[in-house]
Amino acid sequence: MADSGSRHRAGFVNIIGNPNVGKSTLMNALVGERLSIVTAKAQTTRHRIMGIVNGDDYQIVYSDTPGILKPNYRLQKNMLNFVDEALGDADVILYVTDTVEKADKNEEYVEKLSRIECPVIIVVNKIDISTQDKVMELMAWWKERVPKAVIYPASAQEKFNLENIFESIVAALPVAPPWYDKDTFTDKNMRFFASEIIREKIFLNFSQEIPYSCQVEIDEFKEGKERYDIRATIYVMRDSQKGIIIGKGGSSLKKVGTEARVDMEDFFQTKVFLSLFVKVDSDWRENRRELKRFGYEF
Repeated sequence: MADSGSRHRAGFVNIIGNPNVGKSTLMNALVGERLSIVTAKAQTTRHRIMGIVNGDDYQIVYSDTPGILKPNYRLQKNMLNFVDEALGDADVILYVTDTVEKADKNEEYVEKLSRIECPVIIVVNKIDISTQDKVMELMAWWKERVPKAVIYPASAQEKFNLENIFESIVAALPVAPPWYDKDTFTDKNMRFFASEIIREKIFLNFSQEIPYSCQVEIDEFKEGKERYDIRATIYVMRDSQKGIIIGKGGSSLKKVGTEARVDMEDFFQTKVFLSLFVKVDSDWRENRRELKRFGYEF
């Protein structure tokens, strides 16, 4: 439970870890809102996405970050910068690993965890697909490597042990006034979530390099009394990718648009009219100006 006295606790809880360990699933479960893309593919989260949880005497500002990776192009380099930034400005680090990956993957970040000054909570996720012996072995390994960390076995998918993790987070927060208004649940605007919903549908409907070559930009977002009118452009890197996204007779693009619209109506709680277009921008992942326009470079 939160501090029972009159002191208010507030701070930034930054979630880091390797790709595909369940960071976004965990944040969505802790926040109670579906803020981060969740798919089985790596690198689905490209930005730092903040979700805010408020109580009478606490405010937790969660920040989901891209998975740690060896960058191959400028976009990935900038994504890794978000991770390093999160290590530097956290009040609490929530490091997510799982029962599948090698524990010492990206060893330099394990070293950083052992040296960092703020409280560290390590979540060993996906215990529902492992054995008790394996989980105990992993927890012992992490305790040896990061002695000061509090370590929890968990299943974000099954929402197992999240209450204990939540209480540990609140207890680790510094005494401070809230950083945001108490009715705020994220620092992102509605355009951002519209683009993320479309991007998620691209990840779910296409394989290989297609999702990693796409960027979504919201060209128009009109809020009407009866519905929202949203126009968006999907940028790809090659003409062949444009053809795949559109599909025969526009069938693939229509499927993405229909699925995105359904999710948007659920998220925004209103009717949505969605128009999608596809354009080629061959250099957007390397072009500094384009990356800045899409919010990846400052």
